[in-house]
Amino acid sequence: KNATRGGTSPHARAHAATRGSHRAKRRSSALAVMSHIFDGYEREFLEYTASINRATASLPSLDGAAKSQKIAEVDAEVAEAEALVRRMDLEARSLRDPTVKTPMLAKLRDYKSELQRLKRESQVAARAISSSNARSQLLAGAELDDMGAPTSSSQRERMLQSTARLDSTGDRIREGKKSLLETEELGVSILQDLHRQRETISSARENVHGADDNIARSRKILAAMGRRAAANKLLLYGIIAMLFFAICFVAYFKLIKSDNDGGDGGGE
Repeated sequence: KNATRGGTSPHARAHAATRGSHRAKRRSSALAVMSHIFDGYEREFLEYTASINRATASLPSLDGAAKSQKIAEVDAEVAEAEALVRRMDLEARSLRDPTVKTPMLAKLRDYKSELQRLKRESQVAARAISSSNARSQLLAGAELDDMGAPTSSSQRERMLQSTARLDSTGDRIREGKKSLLETEELGVSILQDLHRQRETISSARENVHGADDNIARSRKILAAMGRRAAANKLLLYGIIAMLFFAICFVAYFKLIKSDNDGGDGGGE
């Protein structure tokens, strides 16, 4: 009774504590899942960076088409690593626990610096290969001129046309890659919005659960108050009945006594 008057019964407090522990378990489970996803992205990123470093180190020993193919592979792996960094950034920023979020963001800063270094190295290597190819073509044209070949001018024109086509193709590839990156950034932004909406829905669900707990406690308090009111009503009815019987009993004895007194006076 005293606990009910205080507003919360021991059973209600235990129920609320159980609900709180369940919510804490759900949060810890979600945190573990996000951390596992981040670790998976991190492992893939480290594999890509190791592969890029190996490929960049092997470039001086290659020549011609093999070197160009290796540069294309490096560019593709750099793009994949950049996508992984964005995904890790999304996972890290979606966390609420600062003890887990802060180390992840520190790692991300290091990974972004490493990615910028790899991109610079791949760009330098690509420019070096382009310059080497242009120089080779010019030297080949000069050799043809020295030999007095009658077709040297037409060959130079064909090579220039081929170079222009290659440059145009490279520009289209770069534009396509840029469009893909913009599309991926848009997808990441949409995922961030969805994550914020999911957090809002989760918070609203927790508030609804809390309201359900409060409603359940209110129902229990109202039921206890109803039982007390019924008990008080029965007690009041009992007291009224006892008073009624007591009044009847007293009136009965008074009537009997008055009758007896009247009979004694008539006899005298």
